[in-house]
Amino acid sequence: MKSIRRNRLLLLFLLPFALLVLGFELLPLVGMTVDSLHDGDTGQWSWVQYATALGSKFYLQALQNSVLISFCSSLVGILVAIVAAYSITRLSPGTRDIILMLSNMTSNFAGVPLAFAYMILLGNNGIFTLLLHKWGWDVFASFNLYSWIGLTLVYVYFQIPLAILLLYPAYYGIQRQWKEAALLLGASPLRFWLHIGIPVILPGVVGTFSILFANAMGAYATAYALVGSNYNLLAVRIGALVSGDVVSQPQLASALAVILAVTMVGAMWINERMMRRVRRDLQ
Repeated sequence: MKSIRRNRLLLLFLLPFALLVLGFELLPLVGMTVDSLHDGDTGQWSWVQYATALGSKFYLQALQNSVLISFCSSLVGILVAIVAAYSITRLSPGTRDIILMLSNMTSNFAGVPLAFAYMILLGNNGIFTLLLHKWGWDVFASFNLYSWIGLTLVYVYFQIPLAILLLYPAYYGIQRQWKEAALLLGASPLRFWLHIGIPVILPGVVGTFSILFANAMGAYATAYALVGSNYNLLAVRIGALVSGDVVSQPQLASALAVILAVTMVGAMWINERMMRRVRRDLQ
């Protein structure tokens, strides 16, 4: 009897969280899906929005560009974070706390402020661009911040600190005794990392990469503030269809949003399959 009352009390405490999930996650998702299955002109149930989205080279290019820039920025971010997170574990506790605090702060520095900061520093009339040009160093002569390279650079900026924060705890799964035992048995540091260290942190690396990919796929404000509609990204296209200056097409925007969500779920599914395989190999 006491256990039943305790379970009811726990369910009562979970009620606000359940309402939050229902109101801010499930209901918008259901509404978006239902909206994507309606014809904008007649209001009837129809697959026309998906046919338009998947039959248009313009929107397929937006999806391809989003996947490509998300993959590249996530790959660079995870490679840098692997080295940086390990380096942080080797620092003193005080220095480590300061760097983690800075990583936490910079990981949340995104959107319009980040794009504006890059414009001031590396834009066509940015501080470093003009300063180096005045000194005769045309380092940024061929660099265009408002191109794919520039946009990827900005994405990498907010991907690296997030990857460090997510990957940093994984290194503490490697016990010091393992290293000592490996050294006593004659294994070199490289051999230790190849056979023990990397397999231990690999699930964390794969999981972090999938989160970075989803983070980049959903990025909107940074890309819109930096390149506007000059670069074809799926998140920018969805925003344009919802708040278009001429004609808004919320049904088509909902269909594109569902495609974006399916792409992210597919990436998470692939990540889960890889995680299971890694865990099975480690056993």
